[in-house]
Amino acid sequence: MDVRLPNLGEGADVGVVVSVQVKEGDTVAKGQTLIELESGKAVAPIPAPAAGTVASLKVKEGDKISSGALILTLSGVGGSSSGAEAPAATVKKAIKAKAASVRVEPEPEVETDEADVETLDTSEGADLADDGTPIAASPELRRIARLLGIPLRKVRGSAQGGRLTFEDVKAYIARIHRLAASPKSAAAPRGAAVTPPPQSIDYAQFGPITTKPLTPLRKVIGQRMLESWTQIPQVTQFDEADITQLLEIRKKHLAAYEAKGARLTVTGLVLKAIVTTLGKHPIFNSSIDEVSQQVVLKQYIHLGIAVDTEAGLIVPVIRDAQNKSVLQMSLDLQSLAEKARDRKVSMDELKGGSFTISNQGGIGGGQFTPIVNRPEVAILGMGKGSTKAVVREKQIVARVLLPLALSYDHRLIDGGSAARFISDLVAAIENFSEADVKL
Repeated sequence: MDVRLPNLGEGADVGVVVSVQVKEGDTVAKGQTLIELESGKAVAPIPAPAAGTVASLKVKEGDKISSGALILTLSGVGGSSSGAEAPAATVKKAIKAKAASVRVEPEPEVETDEADVETLDTSEGADLADDGTPIAASPELRRIARLLGIPLRKVRGSAQGGRLTFEDVKAYIARIHRLAASPKSAAAPRGAAVTPPPQSIDYAQFGPITTKPLTPLRKVIGQRMLESWTQIPQVTQFDEADITQLLEIRKKHLAAYEAKGARLTVTGLVLKAIVTTLGKHPIFNSSIDEVSQQVVLKQYIHLGIAVDTEAGLIVPVIRDAQNKSVLQMSLDLQSLAEKARDRKVSMDELKGGSFTISNQGGIGGGQFTPIVNRPEVAILGMGKGSTKAVVREKQIVARVLLPLALSYDHRLIDGGSAARFISDLVAAIENFSEADVKL
């Protein structure tokens, strides 16, 4: 039985093997960890799908593998499996073959006018027909097409009613390759943007240097940030919240929380205020389904908490925050932060966030512009609270002010909505009910 790397979801289809837990000849039980894979923003165990004996091992520590890659072969499992690649992996393999100038034979061949075949297209509406209606294709095929820049409107469907299949997309990729290899395609298409390939710079000519490779986690973070910045028009709304009273409440109940094994922090209290505010402004707890062009309003509030680790930024998720007390959220916050720093957070604990909070207060600094965590539509940045002289009832008094920065997806959220959200959040923080903290 061939054991292959499964699809781990949410873009985590590539990873690096950080440890191999078995060797050839070992007998393994179903569910036993075979390898540990650094994928996305966590180290995930990959379990055995069945019991058997390791006949041959196909990976080693440090290998970079993707979904569908062969990990090992098991014998004695009562039958074998070809482990055929999933359609999505097949399409990705085809596009990689094109890029490497390896001929991909179209299967099946579909007759077409070569002038009708375009190069890759990542523009908005690439998967819409001329009349603006979505092309008939599965959500998975649409997702892969967007990742690869395949304009589905140019692919001819072979299924009933003209519906597209993965084989149709493979054939389209093959035709692109054939055209790219022909003399007529030597010149760039009219109006096409030509991006020069990256060039390596010899920095050593200017002075002593050292180098180190980008970690898989840093590459994932970089790719996610690039996608968010280039695909979402982002605006940031700034404000300050007076947390003087909130700090007094925290100080009063700190010992009671410590007796329960929890740390009562400003972040934990602000999370409660965020839940209240999201309840009043559900659009900030939504996502845009770019395939169906619908707004998805979530009935749950899953708060992503950006955690600064030595390896990079990791965002575990506190689930169903709308149903949790300040004590429970404080315990969850503490547990997830520790697991993230120790790289023990699971893949499931990184999924499903609906609104993210990034708190730099413990490090320092004031206002900053956090980047929206796709597919969410908003993120709140918190800076370091500082004592300032402010006017209260015509008197100059010292108050502790907390910098807030709300970045949002301007495709869905307008400036007026953002101003109302952050104003209500400030009010929720400044008028925090001590009853919500009492144990």
